[in-house]
Amino acid sequence: MDISQFTEFVGNHPWLFIALLTTIALLVGGELRQRLSGVAEVGPVEATRLLNREDALMIDMRDDKDYRNGHIVNALHAPDVKTVKLESYRDRPLIVYCRSGNRSVGYCNQLRKQGFETVYNLKGGVTAWERAELPLTKAG
Repeated sequence: MDISQFTEFVGNHPWLFIALLTTIALLVGGELRQRLSGVAEVGPVEATRLLNREDALMIDMRDDKDYRNGHIVNALHAPDVKTVKLESYRDRPLIVYCRSGNRSVGYCNQLRKQGFETVYNLKGGVTAWERAELPLTKAG
């Protein structure tokens, strides 16, 4: 494909080209935002290791309905970082998750601003946890 064919394609299909550019910008922007935030990400396997060996605390920031439909065992339900009291967990690693792992990055940033040093984002959120065939519970 030479440049003239590419130019012709763009000229004939401007909306497809705009959609392509938008998709690329969203993907790159999301990745850059996460990397520049300074929040470390852990996958489900590493999160399990942190839970078992370092007494990490899982924080579920999803809404009440999603939490009741299934959450990680022993997760603290805390949809709003401003209203939950986390001081007693300051010495433990915190792993924050949402459905997909995107919104929880902002939550992690807020915790870091409050002085929590060991904060992780669960990469892929509860969706990745389920894909890894790890257990969820509906118990309180």
